[in-house]
Amino acid sequence: MLKDITIGQYFPGTSIIHKLDPRVKIVVVAMFIASLFFVTSFWPYVLIVAFIGTIISVAKLPLKFIIKGLKPLMFIILITFAINLFLTKGEVLLELGPLTITKEGLRQSVFMALRLVFLITGTSLLTLTTSPIALTDGIERLLSPFKKIGLPAHELAMMMTIALRFIPTLLEETDKIMKAQMARGADFESGNILNRAKNLVPLLVPLFINAFRRADELATAMEARCYRGGDGRTRLNELKFRSRDYVVLASMVVFFGLIISTRYLVS
Repeated sequence: MLKDITIGQYFPGTSIIHKLDPRVKIVVVAMFIASLFFVTSFWPYVLIVAFIGTIISVAKLPLKFIIKGLKPLMFIILITFAINLFLTKGEVLLELGPLTITKEGLRQSVFMALRLVFLITGTSLLTLTTSPIALTDGIERLLSPFKKIGLPAHELAMMMTIALRFIPTLLEETDKIMKAQMARGADFESGNILNRAKNLVPLLVPLFINAFRRADELATAMEARCYRGGDGRTRLNELKFRSRDYVVLASMVVFFGLIISTRYLVS
């Protein structure tokens, strides 16, 4: 299960999606997230599926890799589905003891589950097609106007990128610790949810120790390279908008504007 988590991973490539300015991709993802919360009917989801499918195809990302990233979050998706299915009032379709399934609840549960799937898939495309260094530079440049009000743009960008970068590393550490514990007789798969949660407690101490150790090693490495923050820092590759970036950004503004407008055009 831990190996299925793709959050924070980068899939190298030479496609036009990979070559886009990271600022453009960050802004497009922000518009994508905003548009999802404006959708009130199912048919705009067709446009969103087409958008995600086009990105996956152009970026040449394996579809199995994208689907695999949804598996660890399937429990949350199912919980969201169940809550909306049984707690939404309306025309009763089926009664299961104290629980009732309504027509409105069935629609709402499917709608919210799809929204969650699209949200996870769409946002994961950002890290899959953007290297950590480019992502750091993009976030910092987007936050740089807020430096005038005292916002530490460089530090925030660095922290966010390091957090994303170390998600796969910590998951790998967790998997190694679990295998070591299982070799010593630990059982993480049998029993109910509460028992499984209790069995995971012994993982926390070595995981936290390894996390702090890696943080200390990272800090030492940064100091050894004379890292002093963003003040006076130069970049090997300066971010520059190209014609393709302007075309993609303008197209996405129109596309997501169309999706958002469906909230007001469809009754």
